[in-house]
Amino acid sequence: MIRIFRERGGRNGKVVTVVRGLPPGAALLALAANLKRICGAGGTVKDGVLEIQGDHRDRLAWDLRTQGYTVKLAGR
Repeated sequence: MIRIFRERGGRNGKVVTVVRGLPPGAALLALAANLKRICGAGGTVKDGVLEIQGDHRDRLAWDLRTQGYTVKLAGR
């Protein structure tokens, strides 16, 4: 199951969307590039976790569900 969080702590008040539970390896990098393109935002992959700048939880959840993943919006 993929969990999508919105985090702000430790980032000088800037919001970041964090996606955990994605498949590891080269597939993660390809999926990350596609999701960043869909959101029109920058981001990075750190320790198997995708971070995208801004609050894009709904857009990411919709796209991942259309690709067949089980998605849960976590946090507030």
